[in-house]
Amino acid sequence: MKSMIEREDLGSWLNGAPSNQKYPGEHLGRPQKGPGAIARPGIRLIGFLIDWYVCYLPILLFADNDPLLTLLVFWGYTVLLTGFMGHTLGHLAVGVQVQTLNGCPAGWLKGLIRGTLTMLILPAVIMDSDARGIHDRICKTVLVRIR
Repeated sequence: MKSMIEREDLGSWLNGAPSNQKYPGEHLGRPQKGPGAIARPGIRLIGFLIDWYVCYLPILLFADNDPLLTLLVFWGYTVLLTGFMGHTLGHLAVGVQVQTLNGCPAGWLKGLIRGTLTMLILPAVIMDSDARGIHDRICKTVLVRIR
């Protein structure tokens, strides 16, 4: 007989949303590994940090470290590159791309909406069982590995 409640009994928000799929993206028809697989949070974070510093360093050097200008540059950079190519330089460096659910690059409108929602931060960090943030669910996009 068990006298204490164990952590496993309660689950954890760190485990993500409850799911009956074996890996993130399974019910979206995505592979578990390799190209087309859902990008994991660690890779996303590295890509984000690369993008942030690509935008931040010129501001630091030429604009007296203006935080509002940094956010504006980051927003424009994200919207432009995601809308045009489906990925930013950080995404490209870590081998991921923003795609629609049918596997095409995001496009301009989805890039604009996704980039704007990303600026709110919260939609990007609350993820579902497919490791998709609220901003990706709204745009019907997914961040996937391309290599």
